[in-house]
Amino acid sequence: MKTLEEKLGYHFRDRSLLENALTHSSYANEHHMGSIHSNERLEFLGDSVLGMVTADSLYHTFPNLPEGELTRLRANLVCEGSLAMVARQLDLGSYLKLGKGEAGGGGGQRPSIIADAVEAVLAAVYLDGGISQARRIVQRFILSNIDQVQEASRDHKTYLQELVQRKSGQSLSYRLIGESGPDHNKTFTMEVLLNGVSVGSGSGRSKKEAEQMAAKAAIARLEGK
Repeated sequence: MKTLEEKLGYHFRDRSLLENALTHSSYANEHHMGSIHSNERLEFLGDSVLGMVTADSLYHTFPNLPEGELTRLRANLVCEGSLAMVARQLDLGSYLKLGKGEAGGGGGQRPSIIADAVEAVLAAVYLDGGISQARRIVQRFILSNIDQVQEASRDHKTYLQELVQRKSGQSLSYRLIGESGPDHNKTFTMEVLLNGVSVGSGSGRSKKEAEQMAAKAAIARLEGK
């Protein structure tokens, strides 16, 4: 527990809160004792704390972003995949109390379980130290990834379309210029054409991903980056 507290940068006054946050329902169900409760209630609270802190930060950090963009960015920051990355950074799975079946089935590495545990730990910090400490945890482990999340979630095709439409009479199209690899692991290469002239190309595991990469290359070229 002490090692985990050091990773979090927070030391609990009531360590039982942290112990509760790390207790999965499978463990609680196997130990029918009134004093052992799962982390599900903390997870419920942590989800709300995380959503509020993240929304507040995004609202003040990006004063010009419309509601739809803020909503999408928040969703990507607090999604299961993002929280599972935080859990792995903290090695949270190794601290979880799991039932025998869950532990034997690799539950300590299951994204849904460790992501829920992050929310539970956040709630424990909130209850023990207040909203300022919870905010600090969110800022350090989740909002610090905002640049990577923004880039990963950006719709390059839509932005490129908006970029070229600033002038009238512009036409965008995409075409497949190559594919390689076996059927189960193909790589596709797409080219984006502006008024019939190639302005970028990119590769990906699907045609859609390759189109996004081609659009990203085109944006960099058109914006002179």
